[in-house]
Order: sequence, then structure tokens, then C-alpha cells
Amino acid sequence: MTDFRKQALDYHALPTPGKISIELTKPAETSKDLALAYSPGVAEPVRAIAENPDDVYKYTAKGNLVAVISNGTAILGLGNLGPMASKPVMEGKALLFKRFAGLDAIDIEVTHRTTQDFINTVANIADSFGGVNLEDIKAPECFEIEQALIARCEVPIFHDDQHGTAIVTAAGLLNALEIQGKRLPKAKIVCLGAGAAAIACMELLIKCGAQRENIYMLDSKGVIHTRREDLNEYKALFANNTDKRTLQEVITEADVFVGVSGPNLLSPDDLKLMAENPIVFACSNPDPEIKPEIALAARDDLIMATGRSDYPNQVNNVLCFPFIFRGALDVRAKAINDEMKLAAVEAIRQLAKEPVPAEVLQAAGVDKLEFGAQYIIPKPMDPRLRTRVSKAVAIAAVSSGAARIDLPKNYMAES
Repeated sequence: MTDFRKQALDYHALPTPGKISIELTKPAETSKDLALAYSPGVAEPVRAIAENPDDVYKYTAKGNLVAVISNGTAILGLGNLGPMASKPVMEGKALLFKRFAGLDAIDIEVTHRTTQDFINTVANIADSFGGVNLEDIKAPECFEIEQALIARCEVPIFHDDQHGTAIVTAAGLLNALEIQGKRLPKAKIVCLGAGAAAIACMELLIKCGAQRENIYMLDSKGVIHTRREDLNEYKALFANNTDKRTLQEVITEADVFVGVSGPNLLSPDDLKLMAENPIVFACSNPDPEIKPEIALAARDDLIMATGRSDYPNQVNNVLCFPFIFRGALDVRAKAINDEMKLAAVEAIRQLAKEPVPAEVLQAAGVDKLEFGAQYIIPKPMDPRLRTRVSKAVAIAAVSSGAARIDLPKNYMAES
């Protein structure tokens, strides 16, 4: 572990600190180049944009630029460590945007006194970008922040910890249910955790067909039920009218367990209480609610997913967030709406049913991958994700009225 820590620190420090930089897209070698790039030539696009604001997409990088913004209050699984401690993570998101979707991204870490200060800061700079990716902001403030920014901003606002997690979870879970011969509207679901990711996952599953009364959510005090008086407005949406109070009571005969909580909180005995052919998404990182080897030893009829890359079925946000933004920016979407999220879910889940290219097998270090218990969601390095998910999102943006322009001709045509 010490060696890995050194490798990680060296990776970030050497040979140049950080993971991103700025590159020029135009020549800047001659006096004429500089005259075009700055004064006096730059006055021409300034006048054009002043006359027609949409020309900002024609003459600047706005249409391919994402802001990755955090206040550092919920960094990975490490907690509230402040804005500067979040910077390596935000740079990492920028790296992923560029690597997987060809999008330029700039990280912005905000120091603020109140939630309203943060909202005002982001709202005041949002138009500089094609979209805003919010990251690592604690609940429940993250809900208020996102809702306020969506209302105030003319560019898409997307809190990846909520919606990215939810989209990938929904795609994998729908496929797992199909393999196990179960249907989402009938499934009994236990969700351990009641933060931003948990609430977003359950809300999206409801939009996919899950029944709210079949969902049992637990926080650190136990089952969220209608007689509790300590619930914020977001948890209250999942207050179940039940006499059950413990994990063991609600997990009995449950079809699905979704964990977005902490390590080692689901025991083999708990798992044995679940219904036939259960599904477990143990997504606490880096240590899941139950390790796959322990879970599979307790139940051989199980489909298992985690947030880790060293086990099958990794629930990884990189399967969606770069491509959600790629599709949204390509049609100049004003927002990322439910139709666009559901389109991403469907595109991701259907890709897992197709034959896997040799290049993906090689990158994954395996000889074979086919739709089934060990392969319910695509691998992050699958290059088809960019085409399929981005195109599905862009089409949904246009058809739902969120787009400002039509789909470009031959958009994301596959060779």
C-alpha cells in the first residue's frame, strides 16, 4: 500500500504537477498571428457576438468547454476536506472528460460562507462554459444547489455524484433483473444509504418503473419510515409506511440491495435473507458493503456489482458523464432533463448485450465477455460508449425541447 501511495503521489507530481494543461488551437508564431489572435483582430468576433450572442459558439471554445466545480465538502469517501483538497479530484474529472469525450474541462474550487454564496458564484460564471459538472458537494446542500442553478442558468447543470451514479446503477440493475427473470415494478428494493447518490438512484429507478412503496431506504438511524420526525425533505420522499425498523427486517425476501453507504455493512447472514436470485450493488468505495467473494460464498444465485475495477460489474460514472455532456453540448442543450438521463440508461444497458470487441477484451485483460451475471454493464474503455450514449442523449435533447439546435448532419455516425 505504501508503494501504491508513492506511485499515486509521483503520478500527480511528476514531471509536471497536476493532470491538465492548456493547449493552443491557433497559430501564434508571427506578428500577423498575434494581430488576429488579440488586438486588433479579436475585435471582430467581439462585435459579432455582441450583435448575435449565439455566435459565441462559433468564435470561442464555449461549445466544447465544461466547468468542473466543487466546494470539497464530500470528497470521494474522505468527507469534508475543503476546496483545495478537492482539486486533484476535479482535475481528474477534467482528464476523464478529455480522454473519453474529447471535451475540454476546467476545474474550479469555490470557497464560500453560505450555500447561497456558492450558488451565486457558479451562476455568475456559468455562461462562460457549455455546461457545469458539480462534484463532491455534501447532501442535503447539493440538492438545493443543483435545483437553484438549474433554475438560474442557461447551460446544463449536472451533479455527477447524484445523476451519474444513478444512470449507471439503473442501467446495470435493469440488466441484472432481466437476467434474474425479475421485473422492476414488482421488485422489492433495499437501499442502504440516504445521501445524494442514494436518493438520485432511487428517484431514477422510480422513473424507470420501480414502485416507491417497494423501496426501503435506511440511513444511520435505521429504516426511513413515516413516523420519523427527523427527516429532511429529501429523505421524507422515501419514508415507507412500515413497522420494520432494521436492515434485517427489510432485507428479508428483498430482490435488490443497493449500497451507497460504507464498508462491511451487509453480512452473509443478511444476504441469506434475500429472495431467490437476488441482486446486490455494493457500491461503497474503496471497500464495498460486502466483498464479492464473501457474498458469492453465501449465495450462488447472486448477481453482484461494486464500484471497484478489480471485480466484475463495476458501477463507474465514467460510463456516462463524459457522454452525457458530449451529447448535451453538441446540440447546445439548456439542461440535462429526465428524457436525456433515461436515454443514457437505455443506451448503456443495450450496449452490454452486444458482442464485445477484441480491443475492449484486451484492455480489460480478459479472454471473453458476454451478457450475463459477470457482465451486466459495459467496460469503461469501450469506445462505442461515446457514440451510443452521446447520440442517444443528443436525440433525447432535441425531441424533448432541451436543445437549441438540431442534431448535426451525420452526427456520431458509426463506421
